[in-house]
Amino acid sequence: MNPFLPGALVAAAVSLLPATATPQRAAQVSCSNPVYLTLDTGNMRHAELIAGILQRRGVRATFFLANEDTSSGGALGLRWEAYWKERVKEGHAFGSHTYDHVYFSAAAPDASPTLRARPQFGEQAGQTSAWDRDAVCREIGRVDERFRQVTGRPLDRVWRVPGGRGPKILFEMASSCGWQHVGWTPAGFLGDELPSDRHPNQALLARALASIRSGDILMAHLGIRSRKDPYAPTLDALIAGLQARGFCFATIPENPSFVASRP
Repeated sequence: MNPFLPGALVAAAVSLLPATATPQRAAQVSCSNPVYLTLDTGNMRHAELIAGILQRRGVRATFFLANEDTSSGGALGLRWEAYWKERVKEGHAFGSHTYDHVYFSAAAPDASPTLRARPQFGEQAGQTSAWDRDAVCREIGRVDERFRQVTGRPLDRVWRVPGGRGPKILFEMASSCGWQHVGWTPAGFLGDELPSDRHPNQALLARALASIRSGDILMAHLGIRSRKDPYAPTLDALIAGLQARGFCFATIPENPSFVASRP
């Protein structure tokens, strides 16, 4: 299965490194046996903990940002500005997760080329309406605008749809305005949003260490409200275990298959 094509939970394609790539990233030693850790915002409950793990293990990740609710306002609000600035300094990569964490579904056939869009946050939270290409591109780009305000640098022209899936026309619309989608590979689904009573951390860790292979795209969150036993501390053991197996971590824009997908 090609993990770089839209569809189900494994849709993905990305852009070349931007001209504004940070010095830290440019100086990074090449990664010959890579896996790609991606982190969606979630409720940011364990954002600081995860940042510390990444620093300690020397790992650079790709963050997908949405203005999701946290205990201190939106994840792209004032409380988190310093957090994102520090991650930029560390050489991570960044993409859009749609500003209001919008879920998409197919519209009625006679409504094409529009989509049904339902934002989870923001002024239109919980309301479903019809969106066209311009609305889709505007929503993805809102994260880029805010990120530039906060950090002075643009996103890495990649995005991830909330829920990991959507109708084909959604990805076509986003691609037409320069945003390429990044999903995750099946082995890379770390399960941090699953119920902890049925999916304990040690079981998720064992499964990941046994199944992840070179080139896999891993997905977790900076905080999940619904999971009683947080997965975030387990991320340290996962990274250490993968590094012990000879894997290294790279950001999405460094994947040569993504680079080759660009026109």
